[in-house]
Amino acid sequence: MRKSSKLFTILSAAMCVTALGAAPCYAEEVTINFWHHYSEQSAENETLNNVLIPEFEKENPDIKVNAVSHEWSDLHEKILISAKSETLPDVARLDSAWVPEFEKMGILVPLNQEMDDYQEVADGLLESAMSTAQIGQDTYGLALNTNTKILFYNVKAFEDAGLSAPTTMDEFIEDCKKLAGENENGQQIWGYDEPALAGWNLCPFIWSMGGSITNEDQTKATGYLNSAETVNAIQTLADLYKEGAITGWNSGDIPMTDGFGTGRYAMIMDGPWKISEMEGSYPDFEYATAPMPEGEGGSHSVLGGEDISMFNTANKDAAWKFMKFMTGEFAQEEMAKCSQIPVNKATLESDTVKNADFAPFIEAIKSAESRPTVSCWSEIDSELATAVSAVMNDEKSAQDAMDELVEKVDALLAEE
Repeated sequence: MRKSSKLFTILSAAMCVTALGAAPCYAEEVTINFWHHYSEQSAENETLNNVLIPEFEKENPDIKVNAVSHEWSDLHEKILISAKSETLPDVARLDSAWVPEFEKMGILVPLNQEMDDYQEVADGLLESAMSTAQIGQDTYGLALNTNTKILFYNVKAFEDAGLSAPTTMDEFIEDCKKLAGENENGQQIWGYDEPALAGWNLCPFIWSMGGSITNEDQTKATGYLNSAETVNAIQTLADLYKEGAITGWNSGDIPMTDGFGTGRYAMIMDGPWKISEMEGSYPDFEYATAPMPEGEGGSHSVLGGEDISMFNTANKDAAWKFMKFMTGEFAQEEMAKCSQIPVNKATLESDTVKNADFAPFIEAIKSAESRPTVSCWSEIDSELATAVSAVMNDEKSAQDAMDELVEKVDALLAEE
């Protein structure tokens, strides 16, 4: 019996090597934990649990996936707590803005260093989306899904004013002024609405007008955040606000969707979720979309989205298989059916994507940029909003505000 048992073990190992190449053959079933923030009642969560995980487990019968849904803010806090108690999951779907913070904590795996086929996998994904997980020379996640913002405009308002969608920043500025004023009911209307003054809101204007937040290495703000181009972008928005052409970030301003749907805002800039919001709240409202208007720096919107990352306590072989599956063509197309914009290049060419509501966003994603991938970004973002608010309120000039801001940002970057 001992000889038979030994022979069985040897044959089993040989069969594993033959079937899986160099892949590990698990002596017993492996379970990996996957934390995410797909809403529990969402189509994405249903697809994950009823389509994707069963398919992955069918392809990998020795690996089981335990998927746990968290609310967005709860997931961030749960990871912080779990890092201290060393109870992290194997893999998680992370907001791309969290990756630098977790990398600085030393809890993420640098995939390009530890996964032999990393480059082959990365080459199949959008470069712009992959940039959200790159810190220095290393990459701490695979892009999972992406999004960006494009221009939504009121078709009737533009037709009545004899205008077409702005393609340049100069046209955008003039259209904001021409479309602002009063409607037939004596209500004030604005050419454009911007609901906040954070990086998500300001970066498209800064980049498209030739400015930047930091140098390419993300180590210095002086000479970049206070450059003539960046200052001009901030001052241009401030001038439009003073002229009553734009609004949106003040307490008491009309919420974006309501202001747009009722004709009070002629233009807005938002992501693909705005399509379903408008269908739900203002189904008869006629609007169209256009790319971010082009300035001296080109047309550059801002990247959002999620990455899938591996923690350093993971079963790395099993976790990597799951990460590759989730960014592969099958999983990406299934999630595209739930309005998740894929990052897999082959999937982007599929009929599912070409016929999707989010199709107008695809070209914008290719030229969109990531906000700085530094762990202190949230602090920088807050300081930026405060500085620009002072400009909008006519408390400081754009140049003075940015000159003061770069000192704070340089100090934060020095601690990275």
